[in-house]
Amino acid sequence: MFGCQCTKEKGTMKMIRLRTASMRSLNLEMKCTIRLLDDSEISCNIQRETKGQFLLDHICNHYSLLEKDYFGIRFVDPEKQRHWLDPNKPIAKQIKSHPPYTMCFRVKFYPHEPLKIKEELTRYLLYLQIKRDIFHGRLLCSFADAALLGACIVQAEIGDYDPDEHPDNYICDFKIFPKQSQKLERKIAEIHNSELRGQNPAVAEFNLLLKAHSLETYGVDPHPCKDSTGSTTFLGYTAMGFVVFQGNKRLHLIRWPDIYKLKFDGKTFYIIGIQKEKKNVLAFHTSTPAACKHLWKCGVENQAFYKYAKSSQVKTMTSSNIFFKGSRFRYCGKVAKEVVEASSKIQRYPPEVHRSLIPHSKSSYSLNKQLIINMEPLQPLLPSPSEEEEEAPVDEEEEEMKEARKALSWSYDFLMGNMQLNAFLKSFSRLVLVALGLLLVVFPLLLVLLESDIDISFLHEIRQTPEFEQFHNEYYCPLRKWVACKMGAVLDMPSSS
Repeated sequence: MFGCQCTKEKGTMKMIRLRTASMRSLNLEMKCTIRLLDDSEISCNIQRETKGQFLLDHICNHYSLLEKDYFGIRFVDPEKQRHWLDPNKPIAKQIKSHPPYTMCFRVKFYPHEPLKIKEELTRYLLYLQIKRDIFHGRLLCSFADAALLGACIVQAEIGDYDPDEHPDNYICDFKIFPKQSQKLERKIAEIHNSELRGQNPAVAEFNLLLKAHSLETYGVDPHPCKDSTGSTTFLGYTAMGFVVFQGNKRLHLIRWPDIYKLKFDGKTFYIIGIQKEKKNVLAFHTSTPAACKHLWKCGVENQAFYKYAKSSQVKTMTSSNIFFKGSRFRYCGKVAKEVVEASSKIQRYPPEVHRSLIPHSKSSYSLNKQLIINMEPLQPLLPSPSEEEEEAPVDEEEEEMKEARKALSWSYDFLMGNMQLNAFLKSFSRLVLVALGLLLVVFPLLLVLLESDIDISFLHEIRQTPEFEQFHNEYYCPLRKWVACKMGAVLDMPSSS
């Protein structure tokens, strides 16, 4: 008795120690490092349940930034897949790698009209983002536009040209583009010497924003894909809509009001547009399912931000049709019109802007690009791994899939009594179970949709879809009428007695 009691007490003590360790792990602080737009870094400690909004607020407080809805935090997982940090979810659940975490503060939604940005601080941060876009080849422009953009950057960095301080080849010290020819550097120097004299940094930065926002790829974060012919294309989103580029040529621009639905299936991304009452479907193939899901989520967020007048109009989007759950996602935040309205109401004394004194030529980023600027427009490129290398874990969807497979395997073994079936019988049994499951789920749902008066939001949205209306009018109503006629005929038959 005494020995058993002692063992029990030891077990109890062990359990208490485990619980204590578990509680300690919940309160464990983890270090986060965020790289800012000028390549500087700030750090903070978070706990396991800390949400992404905490980091956004931490950075905005660091800058004293009020117009913060244009910005987001991005991280890259071990598979080199980029993600935007969700402000409403715990950071540790989004980034499953071991801390410390490293992320980047970037412009997520590019302002459609820089003139409506209220504060100089916001314009400066957008200027830093545009400068990064130029440096990494994401901004398409002609030779003349490239020279003007370069001259604005030089004017903002060093001010007016001074022959006593600036030698003939002073532009070569500025690595503005991935590769820049001497001809382009001479043109930048010419514009800097003659056209921009007297402009302070704020004015030069603003002029760069005005020129950049007029270009086709302003705000485009290029996603590499293959089209239906197998050709490489780059997809992206702008304030106007969805764009497709091949090389330096824009193939498609589908405006947000004309986009009916964005969805994905595995590695295939679909955009369904309606123009002149005609539905058009474009399909593109990504390298991985994770890249496809990221492309879809970016599209959902950009459409919500730029299309709607109020955030209350934004709806939850699903990646598949009405009979399969798929991925569900809803953009949470202000839309562009609300952001501009909030900016117009800012009344404070503008905060001081602390500009970085580190020129681009000191950057640690790799210049090993295949982009040469001559008379041809810039080629859209993906950000190199050296631009934004943050450590993050594999998407949580994989873990959910593992748990789902375990549950499905357990249910199957239980139903089949763990019998040793041959391959044919096992496959047939799975098919029967799937068919029965579909009947048990789909048939009651169809009855509720077609015959009940229940009007909850989920059912209301399904009933409003064109596919459901077509099914109801062209198939279900004629079938119900035919069944009613047959049943009426049977009931009207005279009794044999």
